[in-house]
Amino acid sequence: MSHESTIPAPVSIALTEEEIFTAHEGGKLSVGTSVPLNTLRDLSIAYTPGVAQVSRAIHQDPALVRSHTWTSRLVAVVSDGTAVLGLGDIGPRASLPVMEGKSALFKTFGGLDSIPLVLDTTDVDEIIETLVRLRSSFGAVNLEDISAPRCFELEERLIEALDCPVMHDDQHGTAVVVLAALLGAARVTGKELASLRVVISGAGAAGIACAQMLLASGIGNVVLLDSRGIVHAGRAGLSGKKAELAARTNPEGRRGGPAEALAGADVFIGVSSAKLPQETLRAMADDAIVFALSNPDPEVLPEVARAYASVVATGRSDYPNQINNVLAFPGIFRGALDAGATRITQAMKLAAAGAIAALAAEDLSADYIVPSPLDPRVAPAVAAAVAAAVVPDTAVPAGA
Repeated sequence: MSHESTIPAPVSIALTEEEIFTAHEGGKLSVGTSVPLNTLRDLSIAYTPGVAQVSRAIHQDPALVRSHTWTSRLVAVVSDGTAVLGLGDIGPRASLPVMEGKSALFKTFGGLDSIPLVLDTTDVDEIIETLVRLRSSFGAVNLEDISAPRCFELEERLIEALDCPVMHDDQHGTAVVVLAALLGAARVTGKELASLRVVISGAGAAGIACAQMLLASGIGNVVLLDSRGIVHAGRAGLSGKKAELAARTNPEGRRGGPAEALAGADVFIGVSSAKLPQETLRAMADDAIVFALSNPDPEVLPEVARAYASVVATGRSDYPNQINNVLAFPGIFRGALDAGATRITQAMKLAAAGAIAALAAEDLSADYIVPSPLDPRVAPAVAAAVAAAVVPDTAVPAGA
């Protein structure tokens, strides 16, 4: 490609400290009512004595809790505050503004009620016990900002312990939107998805989930990079998820660091804070694809990457092609809850990625590979695709 192509300048959004703190005063959430409470008749229906009839009915038929309480549309956003944004381990109280924001996004984009639960423990057993005891109060769990590798164990064990959808969004929301963007980018560059050589920088929660998602989509040549270089089967000290993926990735047996990994690669996906030297981009394949997703500072600036790549994406809203989890999680949870799913499967996540990509297909270009996070079509399309992908043995029976 020509090295003269340009990327639009970032859009400046000036924010003042006063503006930000004023918006957060009193928190970003409140509870509203869905029934009138204006007359004695209203009170008699919504509260005593009428409410007793509903409670009595649920006692006799527990399945009625889905249709006569808010649990079937209530998501618990759960964090221990150990991996918040780029701030790291700041604890549960400091994480609460982020969790409130997540709940606000659930309501705005997915039409789902949501409550933040920040837990003052990092013990996996204690977190599981807490959520098991609270299970009657919610319909799904969105795990958020929990550090690796604990997040892997916690999610896997919660899925088995709870009879409701559980998803760690930092892993799977990221992976879904990355795959959706890659579907668009491959079409723009005229490359076959299955033939792509992909390098993922970052082998934490997001990087490992992205690798698993891309492998599930049919991409066979995926290379993971961590702080010690290429993850490969012969490397000492590997354990857990990294060891599992070492056996499934890097089919060419590459060794070394970013330069060795990126030589001839079609795609770079950055989900770490590690900076990407400009010279490594020169060795990538023609019509390369660069997703530099670290926030607020990408692994490589889009202005630099665009000199060597045909398609560039970031996690920021002030450049084209924002890869943002809000494209995925509201619709994924909405679809799962609408269909009565008891868990979120790989097939449901692949369906979500396909639905997101399809919305951008009509106007696809190098600067438009995924729809805007503000596109009102996204959550309904994702929800419908996810619900359609639910298989009977992972769903609550109709009417239950």
